[in-house]
Amino acid sequence: MGGDQEDRYELVFDRGEPGAQGTDIVVVTRTTQTGPGGHPVYADDTGIIRAEISDQGELRILPSGGRQDPTHPVLARRPAS
Repeated sequence: MGGDQEDRYELVFDRGEPGAQGTDIVVVTRTTQTGPGGHPVYADDTGIIRAEISDQGELRILPSGGRQDPTHPVLARRPAS
């Protein structure tokens, strides 16, 4: 990978609940792992948020523990410079 920006994504979680305002943004960094689809796995600093992101920007949230159910829409985007 080239620069630092290629190794990071911002995951934008839409709360989408009545009364909820705005979105949550979590920065994830590429790990050495590969997901079930063969694409790189990215994780936040805590390791709780994990996602497989393809070179086409396709996103798959990966569970890192029990009882996780990411039901709200999530978007992966490159962080602003």
